[in-house]
Amino acid sequence: MDIFDLLTMIGGLCLFLFGMNLMGEALERRAGSSLERMLSKLTSGKLAGLLTGLGVTAVIQSSSATTVMVVGFVNSGLMKLGQAINVIMGANIGTTVTAWILSLSGIDGDNIFVQLLKPTSFTPILALIGIIYYMFVKDSKRRDTGVILLGFATLMFGMDIMSGAVSGLRDEAWFGDLFVMFENPILGVLAGAVLTGIIQSSSASVGILQALSSTGRVSIGASIPIIMGQNIGTCVTAMLASVGTNKNARRAALVHLSFNVIGTVICLTAYTVAMPFLTDFLAENASYTTIAVAHSAFNIICTCILFPMSSLLEKLAYKLIPEGKTPETVNVLDERLLTTPAVALERIREVTTEMGKNSIEALKESIASYTRYTPELAARVKELEEKSDHYEDILGSYIVKLTSKQLDEHASLESTEYMKAIGDFERISDHAINILESVEELRDKKISFTPDADLELRTLFDAVEEILELSYNAFLENDSRAADNVEPLEEVIDRMKENMRSAHIARLGKGNCSIEAGFVFADLITNLERVADHCSNIAGGVLDANEGNMDIHTSLRTTRTNPLYEEKLDEYSKKYLLA
Repeated sequence: MDIFDLLTMIGGLCLFLFGMNLMGEALERRAGSSLERMLSKLTSGKLAGLLTGLGVTAVIQSSSATTVMVVGFVNSGLMKLGQAINVIMGANIGTTVTAWILSLSGIDGDNIFVQLLKPTSFTPILALIGIIYYMFVKDSKRRDTGVILLGFATLMFGMDIMSGAVSGLRDEAWFGDLFVMFENPILGVLAGAVLTGIIQSSSASVGILQALSSTGRVSIGASIPIIMGQNIGTCVTAMLASVGTNKNARRAALVHLSFNVIGTVICLTAYTVAMPFLTDFLAENASYTTIAVAHSAFNIICTCILFPMSSLLEKLAYKLIPEGKTPETVNVLDERLLTTPAVALERIREVTTEMGKNSIEALKESIASYTRYTPELAARVKELEEKSDHYEDILGSYIVKLTSKQLDEHASLESTEYMKAIGDFERISDHAINILESVEELRDKKISFTPDADLELRTLFDAVEEILELSYNAFLENDSRAADNVEPLEEVIDRMKENMRSAHIARLGKGNCSIEAGFVFADLITNLERVADHCSNIAGGVLDANEGNMDIHTSLRTTRTNPLYEEKLDEYSKKYLLA
């Protein structure tokens, strides 16, 4: 092996790692909705958590990425440590899929059907399809499919280049001596752990080992300890991801490490005991397939041994990282989730929904203060408004960071909808404060409204509370039908405001209402009408996202031409417009 072979091997390795990374990222984007469905099952039992971890990792081809997501979930309070353990165990099995895909490179035979199974036969076709999808198709999902195919073709070409470049090593004595040395189980485990820790991917390090096995100088006895060590090395990614997180997230990363270390110790002990009885087998040359089998067998055996003892791993994590005297704050929007936009979007939706609930409660409490004001109720409204401000700050920053990622069209529409919604929810809480201040002015100045004004105001309160519920439920359920009902009610509230303004002017002319009371009355109905406007915006955002456009004016025009619009307008008019 000369310098040119070394350079070729480095080039092949770079292509292999780049292709794996490219394919993994595109798989995450392409499988966005599938990831959401899989991850929604995380609150189920132990077996469901195990299968979820297995499924997610098999889809995105990276146990490291899955474990980093789990650390982010735990840090955000989305997942309990006990649930995280099951997912981590499943991820260890899911990552073995990659080795089986790469083992296709080791297929050999003269039969035409066998030849067609070799990656060198079909990857050029995949690359051709991929580049056509990527360059000439506008649909983002199909473009991602193209990137997946290109990534797969790149990593397979890289694998083939690596295998060809290292073929000369079969004649190098030092190379054979090196792998004889790795037949020592301890040294083999250390070598596998160090290599995987450097490149932070057990799938990639298994692929490198498979490429080296093509030299015929890597024995099964050397490959098995290296594979065991690779599982320890892959923990580096999760450990780094846990830096700066809360204790539970650090415990999740520690569980990942302890699971792999304990599993390796158990299997290594059994392997060392069995070695004298398997001398001939272990001396045989390793192949792509035997490495894939060993990788799968090791991870499945570790999981079968430790899965029933997951609660003990949890207790160990709590022992090593004990609870402090003061409770830790939960980071509701963990930046680690941004690496998987579909998951980050789902988290944004959950937090935005919580913000909406918070803002609507503030508005309802401010309305309630009109009839049953207490200092405690006023303090509650102010507290809720401050929470809404905080939500807007953290959500706005998080969405901006998310939009810097490569998002597909659907994800871009969703992120735009949420950005608009948080602005409207925050303004609703601001109007809650304005209404509370008007109520406090009535109390401080001992101002009262006429019976007619009081009845009009209470009716408007009812209409606004209904539109709040309609718009919130439309957002919560992503329900276009519910969103369609918001606009006719908003139109009725606009008419109510105009009617109340005219009635107020008439009362002023007759001397039935004081100027001071009139100012407060005008402030109240203005704030309530603007709340209805924000509800209309929220419902319009739902319609925009579902119809694939973000032009709210188009959505509202469409709603007003809907045959049901006039029907609902008539219904709300009879309900709220006083004769």
